[in-house]
Amino acid sequence: MNHLLPLVLCAALSLMGCGGDAVSYSAPVGINLKAKSSDTVNATVTAQKGISTESGNPFKVFVDAARQELDGQSPSRVELTTLTLTLGAGSVGVASLADVFSGRVDLLFRMEESSNTYVVGHVEDPTGSGPVSFLVDFDSTAMAPDDYSRFLESKFNVVLRGSAASTFMNKGADVDFQSTFSFTAFE
Repeated sequence: MNHLLPLVLCAALSLMGCGGDAVSYSAPVGINLKAKSSDTVNATVTAQKGISTESGNPFKVFVDAARQELDGQSPSRVELTTLTLTLGAGSVGVASLADVFSGRVDLLFRMEESSNTYVVGHVEDPTGSGPVSFLVDFDSTAMAPDDYSRFLESKFNVVLRGSAASTFMNKGADVDFQSTFSFTAFE
């Protein structure tokens, strides 16, 4: 009987995982943003949109599916594994992200009610039409508890902000962007 104890312990340890969470759920979430040359203020291009206003509310779909995978519980944390930006085909007056931005471009989450902002990711001098990968800065564990609850309830705006390219303000451009987030929710 004593020879079975190590086998039982090994099986139990393998079921518990190795330093990670036992259950997780991953899915991409996209949001479309718009900016116009005429809306540029202080040489800064800003586009923002409520995450819940995106067609089909894909972030809510992600959170609902994560809760289902996590046996009805809200995720204890959400990681962002990748973040990309693509210049939409419907853009007018620009052919590249370099026609819009010069220097650092940030993507932020601005929470409803508190107006706290959290840097999600950034990129320097994006070029081409994309998708351009951002460096991920997001850490859901650094959010205030009330903001994390708002985050899970889709009560935040996605804000894209960066320095305008030198000719952007004079182009009369109307720009479509698509930002795609790859999230993983953990129990």
